[in-house]
Amino acid sequence: MQIGKHDFKTDDTYIMGILNVTPNSFSDGGKYNQQDSALFHVEEMIKDGMDIVDIGGESTKPGYVKISDDEEISRIAPVIEAVKKRFDIPISVDTYKSKVAHAAALAGADLINDIWGLKYDAQMAKVIADCDLPCCLMHNRNIEEQSYTDFLQDVKKDLEESIELASLAGIKKEKIILDPGVGFAKTREENLKIMKNLNLLKDMGYPVLLGVSKKSVIGLTLDVPLNERLEGTIATTVFGVINHATFIRVHDVKENKRAVLMTQAILRA
Repeated sequence: MQIGKHDFKTDDTYIMGILNVTPNSFSDGGKYNQQDSALFHVEEMIKDGMDIVDIGGESTKPGYVKISDDEEISRIAPVIEAVKKRFDIPISVDTYKSKVAHAAALAGADLINDIWGLKYDAQMAKVIADCDLPCCLMHNRNIEEQSYTDFLQDVKKDLEESIELASLAGIKKEKIILDPGVGFAKTREENLKIMKNLNLLKDMGYPVLLGVSKKSVIGLTLDVPLNERLEGTIATTVFGVINHATFIRVHDVKENKRAVLMTQAILRA
């Protein structure tokens, strides 16, 4: 799979580092919303083994307050341009809004990471297709739709709907990544279940992105606060490698990269 100028083997596992240029993200809000600190953090993550950076300008933590398209663009566009100018790293942008996605593409983004799987903004699929960018389609549901008849099959059906939206807009199959949406529209038990059955997504014929870093499913399972979820995150990373996730989205790059490399060494021995 090609993202920007870089080729990714879908049978390998890569680290996507999180860069939140927001004042209120659940884990690192306010730490990197100044350009200098954001660029320094990107440099650190590259040294630690990051393969692709995911830039977000709006917090999507539970109960988040939506910001305007223009405010989101003003946060991310200068950072995308600065990262593009200084580093040879593919840039993913975490947005579900077509206007933001278009501005991100013009600024140099290489991938659009949509937490609503093209279902929030009717123009999103067309923008991605017109910009000829790859995209990550995450499973999500509105609050009123969060009761499942057959959880695993419902998740699969929901993702098939996102794939259909992509196809109708002209997004090629080889440009699609799927994300099970851990932490979105799911109970703790459902989050654990979708991770256990990650092969369900892989069997659909697309590379998979797993993003569990520091999420509440770890806190609830281990009964630990936000700043003590590294070990739980690493456990999900190892599980993702074993179950053939192509991308692992994390805050702590160095520790998770080492976990990926160690797990791969065992599997390839």
